[in-house]
Amino acid sequence: MTAPSVIRPTVRRVPANTFMLVAAWVVASLEGYDLAVYGVSVPAILGDPSLGIDKAEAGTIGSLVGIGMLIGAALAGALVHRTGPRRLLLVGTTVFSLGMAACTFAGGVPSFGAGRLVVGLGLGVVLPTINAYVADLSEPGRRSRNVALIMSGYAAGALCSPLLGTLLLPDVSYRWLYVIGVIPVFLAVPLVLRLPESPFHLSRTGRTAEARAVEERLGLAPSDASPTSDPGSWLGIGSLLTGGLAVSTVLFWAMSFCGLLLVFGISTWLPSIMQAAGFSLGSALLQTAAMWLGVGVGAVVGGRVADALGAKRVVVVAFLVGTLSLVAMSTRPPTPVMFVLMFISGFGFIGSQILGNAFIVTRYPDALRGNGLAWALSIGRFGAIAGPSLGAYVLSSGASVDWAFYAFAVPALIGAFAAGAVPRTRAVTA
Repeated sequence: MTAPSVIRPTVRRVPANTFMLVAAWVVASLEGYDLAVYGVSVPAILGDPSLGIDKAEAGTIGSLVGIGMLIGAALAGALVHRTGPRRLLLVGTTVFSLGMAACTFAGGVPSFGAGRLVVGLGLGVVLPTINAYVADLSEPGRRSRNVALIMSGYAAGALCSPLLGTLLLPDVSYRWLYVIGVIPVFLAVPLVLRLPESPFHLSRTGRTAEARAVEERLGLAPSDASPTSDPGSWLGIGSLLTGGLAVSTVLFWAMSFCGLLLVFGISTWLPSIMQAAGFSLGSALLQTAAMWLGVGVGAVVGGRVADALGAKRVVVVAFLVGTLSLVAMSTRPPTPVMFVLMFISGFGFIGSQILGNAFIVTRYPDALRGNGLAWALSIGRFGAIAGPSLGAYVLSSGASVDWAFYAFAVPALIGAFAAGAVPRTRAVTA
């Protein structure tokens, strides 16, 4: 690689750090939209006779995203040391956009499910990669806040889904929500192409001069990776279970399982749950928007607090906020109170997972950061698979809608315990 390509993040009058964060924010916003759009469209999909989808099948389709993300996250963990995060970001962004396009033209359960599976595959590659990438290109004291900042883009993209749903549904076909999700990729891919490669990956692959040029441009200290760095045995998992890392790794997996169960279960079924609780579709979608607004605000504020007080405390509080909010919502308070609870609960429902990612990348050694996060999210995808199916089961069982709130409160509480049990000190390799 030549010197000019190394400083690719520089855009006239735009600092390299700012450009990196903006590009990552845009990619994250696409992720958020593509994830949340399914839950927004589920009420319309259930009423579309051309698809013939019932609640159980809708839950299964929602789980297919989690299965795709499980595969994608595992691939990211296995390949990030070989290809570098920048290339994975390009591939993953393209893949989940193709999945959105497939959903636009789906004519039944198999084709719609296949489209959501492809969306999940792309999201599974991008989500751990972009978190680790931003951490790689951030100063140690700003890692939590930068990860949380770009994940506020995830919340902003997700926020657009219910807002657009409120404007378009039920008068305009829900398929337009998927068309809209494809268009921004034509902005995101050119931005990613201008990003530099991770200096840790460059150092690890022996391209030390290029790594130093990127670090100098971004004002970073030299990385400690070396050309002999080994990601570990069997898809990079061996190094996460040795050298004093095993306890933290297993607890991170449990935390991620609970966090992703909440993310996918709530994002898939929240509008439907609120309709079952007696709210109109418009009110349910606006309450969903309030939740995603709370996610964005909570992620940015929580990221700053995490850098000051430690990510562990913030993640535990976030899970507990989610637990208490769900219990409070089960009492069906007045609509204004429900909107306030939705805003606050966003920090607990989704913010716990966003800040959990920041927690993970600050506890692993630099050389294992991408690997550790990718595997935590990969194992956590079992929660992403379980979440939509859990919501479908409760809503189809004939039980009171209160049980839908309780069903998600339990994993939120377990997630708080898992995060709180992570050892205090930063894990190091032997």
